Amino acid sequence: MLLLAPAIVLLAVFVIGLAVFAVVWKLGRVTAQSGVKHNDLFGPFFGRFLVWMMTPLEWLLVGRVSANAITAMSLLLAGIAGVAAGLGHFVAACWTFALSGILDALDGRIARLSGQQTQAGALFDSVSDRWGELALGTGFAWYLRDTPWLLAALASLGGSMMVSYTRARAEGLGIELRGGMMQRAERIVLISLGTFLAAWWAVHDLQTHVIVTLGAMLTLSGITAIGTAVSRWVQAYRELVRRNAQTLALQRAKALEESDQFLKVPVPAKLRESNQLSV
Repeated sequence: MLLLAPAIVLLAVFVIGLAVFAVVWKLGRVTAQSGVKHNDLFGPFFGRFLVWMMTPLEWLLVGRVSANAITAMSLLLAGIAGVAAGLGHFVAACWTFALSGILDALDGRIARLSGQQTQAGALFDSVSDRWGELALGTGFAWYLRDTPWLLAALASLGGSMMVSYTRARAEGLGIELRGGMMQRAERIVLISLGTFLAAWWAVHDLQTHVIVTLGAMLTLSGITAIGTAVSRWVQAYRELVRRNAQTLALQRAKALEESDQFLKVPVPAKLRESNQLSV
């Protein structure tokens, strides 16, 4: 019941909320929502639904808790989840990581709603996300260290890091990358579900099922994350090649124009007679 009771309650709230939101959406009574993000897997409808569900919590936190405090709590919970996963306490790992993901979705919106958006806060948020993923990934790797599934844990961890790094590096070069199947939101959902199933098997003392479930979840996460990272890499590379070609074309056009202007300059008669100019 420690595992199932909260899950049943949350699932019921989620399903009822989704049904109510669908009706409100159909009637055209969904108010404008600022800062709604969505991705390839979770489209705009689901993105607006999540924001709609979190709105009461946002009202409760705005003006009372800073965005950086929420980010710090999210990082702390992710660290606890990593330790719990490494020790095989998957019930604790499941709920602490799920709560960490909820707080991670809230901190940016709280910053916008309270007018606290800063570059320092954005840096703190992004770096905290990476440390949180490292903590949980390390926990899974430690737990699976004596099994072949260790490679799946390393692939999932490496893929998630490269998805974020490729985007950050591309943005540093002036390219915005948003696409991909396995972004952070998808990773949080997939890992939370996989950890929940592992916790279910652990409660029933089915250790083999725990390992296989974690391995399968991490394999799927690793393959899709690596695919997303490579896709972003190719996308950014092609865009940079296109921009470089445009820059070279402009430089050549400018050089030809300057050359034409140089050739049109009249040559003094004395200079031609003295043969000091070679044609």
